[in-house]
Amino acid sequence: MYLEITMNAPSPSRKDRSYQLRFNALDEGGRALVFPCDAKGQVDIDSLSESARNDYFFARAVVGGEFTRPCVQLNG
Repeated sequence: MYLEITMNAPSPSRKDRSYQLRFNALDEGGRALVFPCDAKGQVDIDSLSESARNDYFFARAVVGGEFTRPCVQLNG
């Protein structure tokens, strides 16, 4: 996993930062699946809706087949 930060954007204070775990589709026209997470990429599964939880488990199961390995990004 890696953290992507925009160099020219103002840096939010540590407590104001929010992150997302992003699974990009392997095919060019595909969608990405994005979930709120902490700075380490840990998703609070209990806070997700049932649909989002199902998408999260699906994305994890098909990494390398349909989606790339997830990356952690700052929201914004």
